Amino acid sequence: MSHLFANYKRLPVSFLSGSGCWLKGNDGKDYLDFLSGIAVTSLGHSHPKMVEALTAQVEKLLHVSNLYEIPEQERAAELLVETCGNGHLDRVFFCNSGAEANECLLKLARKYAHSKGLPPQVLVTTNGFHGRTLATVSATGTPKYHEGFAPLVSGFSFVDYNDTEAALKALDECCAVLVEPIQGEGGVIPAEGEFLSALEQACKAQDKLFLLDEVQTGVGRTGHWLAAQHYGVQPHAVSLAKGLGSGMPVGAVLAKAELAELLGPGTHGTTFGGNPLACRAVTTVVETIGAEKLLDNAREMGEYLRKRLLALAGITEVRGVGLMLAAVTERPAGEIVEAAFQKGLLANAVRPQVIRFAPPLVVKEQEIEQAIDILGSVLTPARIS
Repeated sequence: MSHLFANYKRLPVSFLSGSGCWLKGNDGKDYLDFLSGIAVTSLGHSHPKMVEALTAQVEKLLHVSNLYEIPEQERAAELLVETCGNGHLDRVFFCNSGAEANECLLKLARKYAHSKGLPPQVLVTTNGFHGRTLATVSATGTPKYHEGFAPLVSGFSFVDYNDTEAALKALDECCAVLVEPIQGEGGVIPAEGEFLSALEQACKAQDKLFLLDEVQTGVGRTGHWLAAQHYGVQPHAVSLAKGLGSGMPVGAVLAKAELAELLGPGTHGTTFGGNPLACRAVTTVVETIGAEKLLDNAREMGEYLRKRLLALAGITEVRGVGLMLAAVTERPAGEIVEAAFQKGLLANAVRPQVIRFAPPLVVKEQEIEQAIDILGSVLTPARIS
């Protein structure tokens, strides 16, 4: 009998080790990881730079309190501002997860509203996902995540994703908008450029906050440091996590200086966030993505994977950006994912007929071909080459 909570439906395998895009199972099989721990292991498994950096940091110092200066945190923040700041996000807050990063965004929005005399209401979207804490699940526009947790946190107005007219109308009664540039758990649905651009312009015209949840899209996943750069928009703040530490639990908020100043001493904090080990991971991830040109690889391999998926019978659509892709299937996605798992490919069904693919940013063409071979064999006996 397991002593763990039963809140996860786990597949019958555990992994003993990993290298690059591959995992070694306790069943003796090798698994091609096209899920990356749900878009987390951006550098793949056991990347030599991560092994070297984290081993050195463990031998030196794991944790000190944020009551003191942390040089590793300063260096990680500097790199994030240089790469993801886009010339206007110049302050960083480190935490432990994407949910915590989004909590910080929501607290910033409330602080901002009270400082400006605005209604403390945040505009969010149906089908969105922002986390599992009570506030972030309340901001999540998927009813199944709300079941059994009422009363939810108030202060959220919902509109349909990509409904520009409805969003602009609802914004009149809000202080901020929080939106994913690409809905991940919602089925890998990209925002329409007009939707994000209109929200950005309206927020800035009305002196309201344009906030992006880049927990899944950030740090190279879309072939850009931020998906905001893909769309050409400039948010007031963004949340990051998942691929930020390539497996180390770490989240961050990047914000404009005047917004960050709203959270002065005592207003917000974290015990573990930004400790030396986590920040050494962040620095290593950002430096390695740059040194190994993994943004280029994410764009190139993403387009290659899209093309090869579209060539498979039984797939009707492929959507997403870079290496954050989803295939819409004719058959139930869960059946296909289970059959692919049996043949050594890891992916997941995010909706009844949608399979999500988020391989490590280091993925190679040969590994994509191996994944396509497995998918082709389980989708249908006949496959278009």
